[in-house]
Amino acid sequence: MNSIATENLVVAYEDNLVVDNLDMQLPQGKVTAIIGPNGCGKSTVLKAVGRILKPKNGMVYLNGDDIYHLSTREVAQKMAILPQSPQAPAGLTVGELVAYGRFPHQRGFGKLKNEDKSIIAWALKVTKLTELETTAVDNLSGGQRQRVWIAMALAQQTDLILLDEPTTYLDLSYQLEVLELLYRLNREQSCTIVMVLHDLNLAARFADYMVAIRGGDIICHGSPEEVMTATVLRETFHIDAEIVREPRTGRPTCISYDLIKGRNIMGEQV
Repeated sequence: MNSIATENLVVAYEDNLVVDNLDMQLPQGKVTAIIGPNGCGKSTVLKAVGRILKPKNGMVYLNGDDIYHLSTREVAQKMAILPQSPQAPAGLTVGELVAYGRFPHQRGFGKLKNEDKSIIAWALKVTKLTELETTAVDNLSGGQRQRVWIAMALAQQTDLILLDEPTTYLDLSYQLEVLELLYRLNREQSCTIVMVLHDLNLAARFADYMVAIRGGDIICHGSPEEVMTATVLRETFHIDAEIVREPRTGRPTCISYDLIKGRNIMGEQV
């Protein structure tokens, strides 16, 4: 099982420093949710960890190895990453897109072997997409599209999946559909799931471990009970939140919040 960690990670867009000396270790075999305000560095951290964005300094370790010393093929065989709102080429079918997940394991001209076809069929079955295999991705609903991208990640046969805002633009039922799928994959397939989420209550409901970030720094990390507190949310989001136990799941949930008086949305004194 692969693990992910950062050490003294520094990431910037040109001269704009976003993450400075970040040390983070994510638990294996768990669902981790990264939360924080807009522009705090959540997606930037995920991109650096997924080798989409090269840091200015520091290290990213994948299973103890410097991720930038591994080949692209080696990384793709160990880790799948789904960016926010991915786009499929026009006209591609569900089966064709899921088959892309086998590319890191192919040699030569990349013809699918029987083993590849079996894995693709399994990924389609797990994500309940078998009957849609020949359907164009363009014709699917938002929730179905997200399931196709997750199926492609599963076809990579990695035990680590990174997702940036997997519920963006989805309505309530589709959000639950996608997150319940990821939760089930973690429990049944032992996949390590790391995702950036905006919805605090969904993060607390589905995650085993949470990381709260503001200004590129970790404010708090731990179980949902440790992170979803009025104190942590005050420091992370500059809100005055009321937290209770959700009756169906027993997880902490935010039922109401206000801006902290005397501060703007950036947390600055006014």
